[in-house]
Amino acid sequence: MTTALTWPQVLAWRMRRQLLDPIGTSSAPEVVRRLCGVQAQVASSAELAVRVRRKSSRRGEVARALAEGRLIKTWAMRGTLHLLTPEDGGAVLSLMAAGRSWERPSWERYFGMTNKHWEALRPAVREALDGKLLTRDELIAAVVAQRGLGHLGEALRSGWGTLLKPLAWQGDLCFGPSRGNRVTFTRPLAASSRWGGVPGPDDAASIVIVGYFGAYGPATIENFRNWLSRGRISARQIKTWFSALGDRLVEVEVEGRRVSILAEHHDELVETKPTKTVRLLPGFDQYVMGPGTEDGHVVPAMRRTAVSKQSGWISPIVVAGGSVKGTWELDRDHVRVAWFKEAGKPPRSALKSEVERLSSILDRDLGIVVGLT
Repeated sequence: MTTALTWPQVLAWRMRRQLLDPIGTSSAPEVVRRLCGVQAQVASSAELAVRVRRKSSRRGEVARALAEGRLIKTWAMRGTLHLLTPEDGGAVLSLMAAGRSWERPSWERYFGMTNKHWEALRPAVREALDGKLLTRDELIAAVVAQRGLGHLGEALRSGWGTLLKPLAWQGDLCFGPSRGNRVTFTRPLAASSRWGGVPGPDDAASIVIVGYFGAYGPATIENFRNWLSRGRISARQIKTWFSALGDRLVEVEVEGRRVSILAEHHDELVETKPTKTVRLLPGFDQYVMGPGTEDGHVVPAMRRTAVSKQSGWISPIVVAGGSVKGTWELDRDHVRVAWFKEAGKPPRSALKSEVERLSSILDRDLGIVVGLT
């Protein structure tokens, strides 16, 4: 008989697993590991995503973890910039590389990149970064000086880093410490002595799937595929990886929907009670990035555009009872909360407590203004 669960149970369990209810005591790298990575194209949001999940934290601790090699920064899931742990991060990169998206005809048409060019680009980048820390311009200069690669200068200068992402997924490069306002690149082993390498995709798949379901379950294969690659990896390949897990995943029913969880979490999830906890989470927070903003149980469908903005921007969110009930922004010395009117009366006392906690994290006095939207 399939176990029946409710969405309030599921969301309360995710809050617990993601160190939001209760707030955790894990180190910054442990938070990143639990979340299977933290999206990091906005550095301040990435640090806040880590700090709101820790009872005690300090400004700059993510930067210190990067400098000490306890975290690395690189292009990972969905081709976006993430913080990863060096011990496990290579597993995610392995799955991204398994999609071989750069071998599609569209890449050759758009960038003029054939397999022969890729075979030349990889060793050129590895050689240029061997024992070095290079800015983008320095790396590009080294690459275009190589025979047959001179035409890549413009594409390599793209702020999106499209041609560099496949190299990141294959473990050839990652981000180093910034030089002023310029990013730098280095080899992962130079960035961290803890670098575990890029395992084969079949070995990596179990690591990543178990990590994902441990933070964002119950979920489906499609949830996982969207989180990982947004179609860069075939559904057939991902189903093969899931099949290899055997009975580590079990099926449950959440209000009529068939989904899967890790067998080891079954009893804990069944015993979970709904929560009323309120949390203020930063933009691009993993609480919504994990299941995706299209998950209507986390982000109400009628409010998706309030959370997921143009150009891929994800707003700071107010989570109450496990679902998004509003958005917020910093306005000088106030936190302005835009509470969704259909969510009922705003829990002003709980919101005030969260703003006080945010004030402590940011080391600034903040007031609160609550409005309905």
